[in-house]
Amino acid sequence: MDNSLFSSLQLGDHQAMEEIYRIYWEDVFDVALKKTGEEALAQDITQEIFISLWENRTAINLTGSLGGYLHGAVKYKVINYFRSGSIKEQHQTALTTLMNEQHTAAADDKLILKELHLEVDAAIALLPEKMQLVFSMSRKQEKSIKEIATELDLSVQTVKNQISAALKLLKKSLSYILLIATLIGLT
Repeated sequence: MDNSLFSSLQLGDHQAMEEIYRIYWEDVFDVALKKTGEEALAQDITQEIFISLWENRTAINLTGSLGGYLHGAVKYKVINYFRSGSIKEQHQTALTTLMNEQHTAAADDKLILKELHLEVDAAIALLPEKMQLVFSMSRKQEKSIKEIATELDLSVQTVKNQISAALKLLKKSLSYILLIATLIGLT
């Protein structure tokens, strides 16, 4: 069916194009969305594919199914998008902006931030010894729950419980820090 539709499309049949669009749009969009993770970008890529299909209908030599061709077109468009300089430029601009913001932070803010870190460290030091160790391994050493459980010879659930309890205690004792951080623009 899709090869006969494609043959009609090659002859310039607008109804064939509309039918192809109706049949394949959602599938092409879903593939593009899965590959990009961005709805607006997936919509753009999907539209570009159908526009390209119409514009190049006489030059395309369809050897397989139209669905297979469209899936290949999605893959090609996504690869080209990520290769293009636009995505690199966006990331570079964001990084430059972030670096500039960090360098222009006022000395007072840096001092307050240092003091806040000391407050957090002091609150962590007040946790029970085992909880403190588990929390430190999780947050500072960035170890997984499974790694911590193995290393300390604890169950995974015990490690989860220790981290959860530590977070609750820290949240309770440090709730004022969020207010300070908000006031100086750190959040």
